Amino acid sequence: MKLVVKDMDIATGGPRIVTLNYQDAKLYDLHHHDRILITFGNKRTMAIVDIGESSKAVPPGKIGMFEEVLYDLQVRGGGVVTIALAEKPESVRYIKQKLDGKQLTCHEICVIVQDIIEGRLSDIELTYYVAANYAFGMSDKEIVALTEAMIATGRKLPKLAKIVVDKHCIGGVPGNRTSLGVVPILAAAGLMVPKTSSRSITSPAGTADSMEVLANVSFDRTKLLALLKKIHACMVWGGAVDLAPADDTIINVEHPLSIDAEGQLLASIMAKKGSVGATHVLIDIPVGPGTKVETMEHAQHLKKKFEELGHFLNIHVKVVVTNGREPIGNGIGPALEARDVMWILKNHPNQPLDLRRKIIQMAGILLEMTGKAKPGHGQVVAEDLVHTGKAYEKMWEIIKAQGAKIKKLDDIHFGACTWDYLAPKSGRVRDIQNASVAKIARVAGCPQDKGAGIYLYKHCGDAVQKGEKIFTLYTENKEKMVYAKKMLEQFDGFVIR
Repeated sequence: MKLVVKDMDIATGGPRIVTLNYQDAKLYDLHHHDRILITFGNKRTMAIVDIGESSKAVPPGKIGMFEEVLYDLQVRGGGVVTIALAEKPESVRYIKQKLDGKQLTCHEICVIVQDIIEGRLSDIELTYYVAANYAFGMSDKEIVALTEAMIATGRKLPKLAKIVVDKHCIGGVPGNRTSLGVVPILAAAGLMVPKTSSRSITSPAGTADSMEVLANVSFDRTKLLALLKKIHACMVWGGAVDLAPADDTIINVEHPLSIDAEGQLLASIMAKKGSVGATHVLIDIPVGPGTKVETMEHAQHLKKKFEELGHFLNIHVKVVVTNGREPIGNGIGPALEARDVMWILKNHPNQPLDLRRKIIQMAGILLEMTGKAKPGHGQVVAEDLVHTGKAYEKMWEIIKAQGAKIKKLDDIHFGACTWDYLAPKSGRVRDIQNASVAKIARVAGCPQDKGAGIYLYKHCGDAVQKGEKIFTLYTENKEKMVYAKKMLEQFDGFVIR
């Protein structure tokens, strides 16, 4: 069957989708979610069928193509393609096996991951795979296989140095922008630090979001390698470099379901580290109410799993369990968090000391792991690199190499609308709920509005007087301020007694 291409001017972000008019679908006995093989010249691709119920979207004799299909076939609107019914991918059978509670082989997992990145699975099929891993768990062999498959199906960076360092926090604590400070300290010590980060999905900011306040974070592989060759460090968005691309697709499915399968969490993090060729990795697991890990028992279990997976991948992994009871630092939101870190590196009097201590701790551990500091002296070396200004100088070198967006700290933009939350009574701050603070900051505009967020003046245990400022809320416009204040009424995350 030959059909004329209509460019739908829509991207799915992964799955290959086409739309047929209901008359053509009926003529060839095609139904919603059937697969067809499409041929254009010497190009072929498989796509999932949607059906238009009228001629308005796609007239008879035409095939509406989404961007991913157009790219695969290198065809434009008006081109003529041939379609034929196709069988379901082999991976669908393997997903069914996982739904039956069976363990999958390395080959079966590799086939699933390959079909994920090539967009051969429908959203429903991919969701079933994610849900099956969540419901039945994954064996150690399955986790290793998924990690290796994620690395193999993406583009891995070449060997950059004998020692390549990376760090990751599993998240859940607002303001915990330690990587932004750790990277320049390690780089100032002479280490290779290719830090790639995902953009935030559920938190007010991620490393890439905050770094984007200071410099560009989107680089293709060639430019990234040139950057690393020049200054031996970077903080960039991993999505532009095609490292472990299946990971982002899986994360996008997990997010609306609010699930985080343990095996997929482990594979997701370690695949990104393996893709950059990391030899030494530090994993931060914050523990506390509202974090991803709420008990010490769970943290210790994950710690063991990360270390075992690192052994299989020949990566030296160290896991540190940290206090995640409340937000760390004062700024929550891309710009506010970026300023916090820059203040720390500059030894500014307004620097948040809790975040500084954690940055020094993390950097110190990695300096000891890599032999840049003697055992027990890592924090001393890290502190010296910050105190002398060497880390601050290195940070500016990284910022300039990545295309600086600011020339000085005063250039950092914050939301034009502000509102101060005042203590309703005197007492002490007994609790600051991570989930509530993150939700309020996101309603205020984070992370899309870089200048939005919350600036804390008080932390747990601090004494306050009635009418004293607890925090300042920042938004880009008055409308978002109204929404954020309403959210604050519903999710009062600040307890004073």
